[in-house]
Amino acid sequence: MSKKILMLVGDYVEDYEVMVPFQALTMLGYVVEAVCPDKNAGDFVRTSIHDFEGDQTYSEKRGHNFTLNKDFSAVNTADYVGLVVPGGRAPEYIRLNRRVLEIVREFDAAAKPIAAICHGPLVLVAAGVLQGKSCSAYPACGPDVTIAGGTYADIALDKAHVDGNLVTAPAWPAHPDWISKFAALLGAKISI
Repeated sequence: MSKKILMLVGDYVEDYEVMVPFQALTMLGYVVEAVCPDKNAGDFVRTSIHDFEGDQTYSEKRGHNFTLNKDFSAVNTADYVGLVVPGGRAPEYIRLNRRVLEIVREFDAAAKPIAAICHGPLVLVAAGVLQGKSCSAYPACGPDVTIAGGTYADIALDKAHVDGNLVTAPAWPAHPDWISKFAALLGAKISI
């Protein structure tokens, strides 16, 4: 069985939401292949850092460059055991790519684990895979989940929500819970 995970990213993906799961899942023994529409292995995406500093919404700062390690055009969903969709601003526009939506639908149809965080569920909304499911997201994305036929799970920022093959969370403070629940769906065995 393959131990590869696909990660869908784009410019201004949230820095923590791409870096931390990429590293944590790699540490668990998975090969995480990060792709971006219209980019190839060796290209990079710019990241943004979203923080919660007491304003009405998150603040945004320029993050790091994150190097892609797979050509987007070479993605075959049969090669992967799971899918990760980080947040940030990238989901707003990668969801406009027809192949991105096909990829999400293929993972969902195969009932493979899908992890989405923050604004990542916007890609799930556009793919039409939330009908009848409950899903967390950054609170501003809650109406999108509802309009897509899902039930918005309004949970604490440091918690994750599971519904079948879907694990979602509102923001990066949920990483310990979100990554742990995704790893459990993947069948990962963690021993310390």
